[in-house]
Amino acid sequence: MSAPNTPTPSSRPTVTEREAREVAEAAREQDWRKPSFAKELFLGRFRLDLIHPHPLPADEDVQRGEEFLAKLRDFCETKIDGSVIERDARIPDEVITGLKELGAFGMKIETKYGGLGLTQVYYNKALALVGSANPAIGALLSAHQSIGVPQPLKMFGTQEQKDTFLPRCARTDISAFLLTEPDVGSDPARLATAAVPDGDDYVLDGVKLWTTNGVVADLLVVMARVPKSEGHKGGITAFVVEAASEGITVENRNAFMGLRGLENGVTRFHRVRVPAANRIGPEGAGLKIALTTLNTGRLSLPAMCVGAGKWCLKIAREWSAVREQWGKPVALHEAVGSKISFIAATTFALEAVLDLSSQMADEDRNDIRIEAALAKLYGSEMACLMADELVQIRGGRGFETAASLAARGERAVPAEQILRDLRINRIFEGSTEIMHLLIAREAVDAHLSVAGDLIDPDKALSDKARAGAQAGVFYAKWLPKLVAGPGQLPRSYAGFHPSGHPDLSGHLRYVERTARKLARSTFYAMSRWQGRMETKQGFLGRIVDIGAELFAMSAACVRAEHLRAGGDHGREAYQLADAFCRQARVRVEELFGRLWTNTDDLDRKVVKGVLGGAYEWLEQGVVDPSGDGPWIADATPGESRRANVHRPIR
Repeated sequence: MSAPNTPTPSSRPTVTEREAREVAEAAREQDWRKPSFAKELFLGRFRLDLIHPHPLPADEDVQRGEEFLAKLRDFCETKIDGSVIERDARIPDEVITGLKELGAFGMKIETKYGGLGLTQVYYNKALALVGSANPAIGALLSAHQSIGVPQPLKMFGTQEQKDTFLPRCARTDISAFLLTEPDVGSDPARLATAAVPDGDDYVLDGVKLWTTNGVVADLLVVMARVPKSEGHKGGITAFVVEAASEGITVENRNAFMGLRGLENGVTRFHRVRVPAANRIGPEGAGLKIALTTLNTGRLSLPAMCVGAGKWCLKIAREWSAVREQWGKPVALHEAVGSKISFIAATTFALEAVLDLSSQMADEDRNDIRIEAALAKLYGSEMACLMADELVQIRGGRGFETAASLAARGERAVPAEQILRDLRINRIFEGSTEIMHLLIAREAVDAHLSVAGDLIDPDKALSDKARAGAQAGVFYAKWLPKLVAGPGQLPRSYAGFHPSGHPDLSGHLRYVERTARKLARSTFYAMSRWQGRMETKQGFLGRIVDIGAELFAMSAACVRAEHLRAGGDHGREAYQLADAFCRQARVRVEELFGRLWTNTDDLDRKVVKGVLGGAYEWLEQGVVDPSGDGPWIADATPGESRRANVHRPIR
């Protein structure tokens, strides 16, 4: 067969801002077929019944999960040396081989395909555990199972694809997910990698950046654009690709400030033939597959953030009890003690958010797309803060590397490493800024469904009139419900104030009142800014952050009551939930204040001045140590001119 024409640099799509939004909008799930606690929360409806009593896993799932965790813990303690991974910037092959033999690469794969068939709850517990041994290992396993080949095939693959690839992924093969390109990040409308139909195959050409696991992968999930032609719908499409295929070159193994063991690279495709049978779903469904996969896949990051929080708490406790200043342990000085309290309370809340979201994912009774996104956003932000506080508590030793500490005879505590390793989580799988916009879009979905045409400048007057009528009916029913609710009744949620325990019922009443206030604020903003609402990213980010705090408060209270009812550290759990909720309320009130009192408008003026060169004089007096070269590497399709650093592990 003749090779199709190779795409030229000019084939990169040129899209307007509106077109880019339309692509993203088409990829998101449009319907809400199941209830969502977080969606209701943003609408001012506190549906405690959706999360309380706390959902529980089946006994057989618990037994299977605990048995694997015991094996994994032994492996982590006896076979993994995190300092070696940090020193060599590589996970030893024997560690990866051992994890394969243990079944860790098949945790989420069903037993009939050779996997362990763990629930989301126990998969996340396993990631927290192995990530505490070394975060790069957690990233390896997560990228393979949460967004790599297993999850998309589980949700969208044909039976033949599952039979072919899942047994390989469960025991022997490592997979990677390839979406990002050198000039394409969170704006997939500009995706340039092409998949041109040619007989029974597609031919791939293009370059992918930051391919986590890509350096060692055996199988790839590749997002590429199929051109529209006769018999082909076209659009961004997902494929399973053999990493050893002719024409694939891993051109670079990237190095980062943290996660030094990460096998992340640059992968070039040059006339790579992929059988049509390896296409996942129909043409044009690639972004929808990617986003749907991430709905639960995002829970892997907060899982490792929970593990980091637990370790930070352990080190803070042990160190602060030993280190003395001015005649007493530093933990008893209020300035340090407040940091320890923050770490303890926040770790409890993060685990509550993670366990609740994971169990809801396992039960599949609720739509958790917002909950998972909030867990990722909140977990990644709060874990970084906890790690930073640990470094501060450790003082100079927090800034010193573990290797240096050991060399001079002290305990090798990698506090600075955990801070570096966690930093990427605010960027991985959707940066904080993108998560704000993604969650905000879902949070206002009900408003856009009934009133979207009213604020769309391209809609005809007849469409606006119809939307106005629909909006009138919706808001006539909805707005009065935001005036009063159970949060104003002193005896509401009385079951969360058992005798001898802190009163959590008051915190739940606060959540209920604040959810209504949040919904009113959102409605007022939409009325004020209408079509310009989407440009108010600072406002939307604060709205989402308030919702994240309210979700975490709800989860913490529900988990505390669950532990109390089960007789498992109930009193202590109530104390931690109470402390967290009080800390969260302070943050929420600050965020509400900043909704309307902020420097957003002034900041935009300053930014225009910066870009226009008005403040270049301020940059004088320094030298720039940056090297030469373009800001964005050339990604012109074509044959690779670099050595292939792909190294499959066998």
